[in-house]
Amino acid sequence: MTVAHMRIDNRLIHGQVTVKWVGAIGANHLIVTNDDVAKDEIQKMILPQAARGVKTSVLSVDDTLAYLARPEATNEKIMIIAKFPTDALRLMQAGVRPQEVNVGNQAPTPGTKFTMVTRSIAVTPDDAKVYREIADLTPLTSKMMPNDKPADFVGMIAGKKL
Repeated sequence: MTVAHMRIDNRLIHGQVTVKWVGAIGANHLIVTNDDVAKDEIQKMILPQAARGVKTSVLSVDDTLAYLARPEATNEKIMIIAKFPTDALRLMQAGVRPQEVNVGNQAPTPGTKFTMVTRSIAVTPDDAKVYREIADLTPLTSKMMPNDKPADFVGMIAGKKL
């Protein structure tokens, strides 16, 4: 399998992803992975439309793993969009090793104790632990656009005392 890029972004598919990231990576298949989103018939219908013609799958974490194990996945250049860091970690603990893992956007979850690490990334203490586990498996960066200079995300959360 060629997972060219994994983006952790709870906005899922939006203009930045379809216009900038897909082109920069050369992805020909977007996989949105999150168990709840995969059960939501409306999101399963709307997200592929937002992808502007790029092949799109909306799958649970387990179904993403099953898809990546299929022979035809080896012929694709896949970009995974994980809704939450826990989704990304589950994939990586099962052996998925993208060429790059990037934290794009994490809007605050109402009712949680979060710290804004950047203008668009909210992190709870539990999230910080998950991000560190991801970083133990692969470099973890943050950048909004593909041509931005990547920032060390673990360093960013450490700077916020998380």
